[in-house]
Amino acid sequence: MKSNRRQFFAVTGAGAAAAWMPTIIPARAFGANDRVRTGHIGVRNQGTNNLKELLKNKNVDVVAVCDVDSDVLAKAVKLVQDSKKEPIKAEKDFRVLLNDKSIDAVVVTTPDHWHAIPTIEACMAGKDVYCEKPLSLFMTEGQAMVEAARKYNRVVQTGTQQRSDKRFRQAVEIVRSGLLGRIERIRVGIPGVNFTGPAVADSTPPVNLDYDRWLGPAPKKAYNEKHVHYLFRFFWDYSGGQMTNFGAHHLDIVQWALNMDNSGPLEITGKGQFHKDNWYEVPEKFEVTYTYEGDLKVIAGQDQPPGGVVFEGANGDLYVTRSKITCDKNPDILKAEIPKESRVTVSDNHFQNWVDCIKSREKPIADVAIGHRSATVCHLGNIAVRTGRKLLWNAEREFIQGDDEAQAMLSRPYREPWELKRNI
Repeated sequence: MKSNRRQFFAVTGAGAAAAWMPTIIPARAFGANDRVRTGHIGVRNQGTNNLKELLKNKNVDVVAVCDVDSDVLAKAVKLVQDSKKEPIKAEKDFRVLLNDKSIDAVVVTTPDHWHAIPTIEACMAGKDVYCEKPLSLFMTEGQAMVEAARKYNRVVQTGTQQRSDKRFRQAVEIVRSGLLGRIERIRVGIPGVNFTGPAVADSTPPVNLDYDRWLGPAPKKAYNEKHVHYLFRFFWDYSGGQMTNFGAHHLDIVQWALNMDNSGPLEITGKGQFHKDNWYEVPEKFEVTYTYEGDLKVIAGQDQPPGGVVFEGANGDLYVTRSKITCDKNPDILKAEIPKESRVTVSDNHFQNWVDCIKSREKPIADVAIGHRSATVCHLGNIAVRTGRKLLWNAEREFIQGDDEAQAMLSRPYREPWELKRNI
């Protein structure tokens, strides 16, 4: 990502343009008692939750917050000051945080269309990143994020925290161990749209929101109060509906269990039902079928068991959610010893895993490349629903075969002056 130099100078002035340009620096060497200094980009809803989690972490020092909504920013400042009892840096422009050498790492909890740019720029500026799910708005963003993380040797954790949940870890190990026998089908429950209707007319943005900054790389459109904040996720310019919201969690577990973190499905078909009055753009209900190697079908949608994943095996059905794990017909499987070769990396705290990896320079449990692949599965499902056609996916080349229209949907243009820069 880069800004067009002439346009940026015209808008903000030479001094501001020079100030935000990242200086590439190596990772800081941490001592045993050093705390990771974090800046938080986006601090509403899940951003507030992430802020609270790191304020509790004794290995972290929250030093800056950033948001384009001044009211949201003020609440975050108060939250941090009430916890730390000392001043906190507050900014509207995330690039100020990236240029601050006192900050080691950033937490990106923005709407989806703002995930890639801060993550890539943070990597260039020598900062590690925790980026919320879904990692990307479209597939080529994820590729660019992986490239940046690798080139600048950054630790980038995807916010798919189910990778740090003992129930999902146990389910993955049981599937990998073969205790369930041959996996015959996998069902993934994804909730329906929770848009608060009805739709409303466009209006003037409130004074507390810098709406042009909120749009960022998204197409220029009139402000609508039901297209921003939480409800952004139901419009294609900013998100991918519940498929990329909850699908990013549960399909990630499928990828993990099938040992497909570096790959994906072979074929994807989908169908959807859209709101009759067009209150929002994403489907209110859908069913997507993914075909993996061995003709294994993964069915995702609202008509599946809610809240998680069901692995249907020859020896029983394993159902896992954030609150339970059950195995009908064969509950003893849950007590069985897992062979060493089927065990996976243990993380019981997603943020602590990220912090530990910042210090060790190891890859985190939900590394950027893993987050990219899992988000891609979600994007493919949405494309299948939108086109109504079977997609043939070449996971090695990350390419939809024989469908130029569908392939084109894996990328999108950015609104000037923003640009998705590759191979930086």
